Amino acid sequence: MRKFTFAILLSGCVLAVHGQTVLTLDSCRTLALRNNKQINVSRLSKEVAMNTRKAARTKYLPKVDVLAGYEFTSRNINLLSNKQKNMLNNMGTNLGTQVGGDLQKGISEKMTELVKQGAISMQQAQQIGAMIQQAGAPIGQYAAGIGNTIGQQIVDAFRTDTKNVFGGAVILRQPIFMGGAIKAANAIADITEEMADNDESLKTQSTIYDIDKVYWTVVSLKHKQKLAYSYRDLVKKLDDDVNKMIRQGVATKADGLKVDVKVNEADMDITRVDDGVTLAKMLLCQLCGIPMTDKITLADEVGNGLETSNVKFTDYQPDSTFSNRPEVRLLQNAVDLSEQGTKIIQAEYLPHVALTGGYMITNPNVYNGFQKRFSGVWNVGVTVQVPVWNWFEGRYKVRASRAATSMARMELSDVQEKINLQVTQSRFKVKEARKRLVMANNNVKSAEENLRCAQVGFREGVIPSTDVMAAQTAWQKAHSDKIDAEVDLRVSEVNLEKALGILE
Repeated sequence: MRKFTFAILLSGCVLAVHGQTVLTLDSCRTLALRNNKQINVSRLSKEVAMNTRKAARTKYLPKVDVLAGYEFTSRNINLLSNKQKNMLNNMGTNLGTQVGGDLQKGISEKMTELVKQGAISMQQAQQIGAMIQQAGAPIGQYAAGIGNTIGQQIVDAFRTDTKNVFGGAVILRQPIFMGGAIKAANAIADITEEMADNDESLKTQSTIYDIDKVYWTVVSLKHKQKLAYSYRDLVKKLDDDVNKMIRQGVATKADGLKVDVKVNEADMDITRVDDGVTLAKMLLCQLCGIPMTDKITLADEVGNGLETSNVKFTDYQPDSTFSNRPEVRLLQNAVDLSEQGTKIIQAEYLPHVALTGGYMITNPNVYNGFQKRFSGVWNVGVTVQVPVWNWFEGRYKVRASRAATSMARMELSDVQEKINLQVTQSRFKVKEARKRLVMANNNVKSAEENLRCAQVGFREGVIPSTDVMAAQTAWQKAHSDKIDAEVDLRVSEVNLEKALGILE
């Protein structure tokens, strides 16, 4: 595709002459391509697609997340239950009671045995028991105090300070196998970027096509404007001659009225063509993105005729034409997108494997008795996700996606067939336009000779004014047909270039 630059624009495509801007066809194209909002939107879409493609590439790379947080809790974490803490707190009391009871029981049994043997009397045994009971109380109290102290120390050792908790983690996840979803997503990103480029090409060709048609319409109207003034001059000259002949008594007043009608018709034609030129130039300015009030002159509107192009189109090759047409490329993109969409659907129902790893840190340190310091641990692992049952959801979705792909292929085939027909029709129209131009040039020569003969015969008085007016009308029509044939040839060539996808 031809690239138009501002350097070209400044180097001669646009010239200021007598307060007007002279525009060539290339300069009109340049202005339109620069100012067209839809083309600018397509260029931004390309930028979006490019960054989306770059983002898709990152799906192959590991993802790393960093987490950090603080939490305040109303209670501390306790490793002992309430029952366990009560047992430990009363451990000394229970132990002292047991020790004192066991001592008294043993002595009582021994005194009973001595009494039975007659070694001591019952009274003596009671006195000795009373003395031992008084002596055992302090021992039990002592054992209870020590035990309670030890139990409290154990409870305190299991107590934690975890109301204020700080934590952080670094998490890594590396996809290993996602069922082909990542590859398909990257393919879709590539296709989307290509679609944005094809869309820009399509809008560029459409803009150039519109500019060319309006440009040659303005040129045609401008040349017809010159023709209208020339025709009026011919009719007015005839009117002057007829008026002289009326005054000389050679012609009748009726002859003068007939010529007056032709003069009025010529003036109306000038008015219509002037309005047409103004409106056509306003439309061209609008397409070029310049103020419609600007006074512009087209390079091809000067002179007495249009230069016909000698463009020779190569033999029609369908494959190359299809590759050149952005419409076909966009439809092919749609087919490719549908195929990749099917792969993504299939990937949802295949096993997914990922490598995981990370480092976690906490304060209090949960790995060393809840110390008030930061400490952490590394971890690494593998996760596997296997879909087991989904009520054939995946099968139905795949079938629907494949049907959509078939529809896209049919639309592509249909457009290709229409393009074949369009190219053939455009080639025939170019041939017809060239033949029509040759015939129009021949008709102009005949009309000019016919008008010359009629004027000579009128001056010699052998041909009436009506024959002269008929010759003038034929002359005007021949020149008008020539202008139409010249412009039609240019437009038909533009149509063929668009059909072949080489309009640039």
